[in-house]
Amino acid sequence: MLSEEKPDSKGSSHHVIYRAISDAVIEHRLKPGARLREDALAEVFGTSRTGIRKVLQRLALEQLITLTPGKGATVARPSAEEAREVFDARRMIECALMARLAVSITAAQVNELRTMAQDEQKALQGHEQSAAIKVSAAFHGRLAELAGNQALAHFVAQLCSRSSLILAVYGHSGDLGCECNDHHQLVDLLEARDSDAAVAFMRKHLHAIESSLSIDEAENETPDLGDVFAAYQG
Repeated sequence: MLSEEKPDSKGSSHHVIYRAISDAVIEHRLKPGARLREDALAEVFGTSRTGIRKVLQRLALEQLITLTPGKGATVARPSAEEAREVFDARRMIECALMARLAVSITAAQVNELRTMAQDEQKALQGHEQSAAIKVSAAFHGRLAELAGNQALAHFVAQLCSRSSLILAVYGHSGDLGCECNDHHQLVDLLEARDSDAAVAFMRKHLHAIESSLSIDEAENETPDLGDVFAAYQG
């Protein structure tokens, strides 16, 4: 969890602040539409508003937050059309990467993926929703990395972050989208080097996540940023 990465006595680096905010978004501790006041964030992280502004601009480029002139920053709330486009892009990219990974995966990589899937299942069983969301996104990102195309892996990581936002907007309470055994089954297919089955399973897996969504508009909220980032104060 991010709380393990503490700021030093001179204040948080821009990277630490970026990771803290992006993880809070991905883990649903900051909800879509939530306001992110520069002055409150500067106080929480012990840095200048200029530094916070740079981090917010980076997050806006990655479409995790929205910057509106005169209104400031809010956590992004993807539209239904954007949600469909994200999952369409994920199917095109991740299914193709599974075909590649199935013929090149090593025993060590299989063990690594199994450990991640087990960590996700433990988090779910322990009702650690934030941890499970983070591990699930990391699992998909790691699959893309192991397939050997780092440019696509970076893109998949961004799509997974946006998917977490989409689940927060359109998903049901307590639902991660991924079935708890899906990732274990996918690793089994990759270990068996069954390329066609791995591709088909990933397509079915992503389709099931998308199909679980329902449009549910919610009002913007102003979270207590001191509570969200309590680990970074003092």
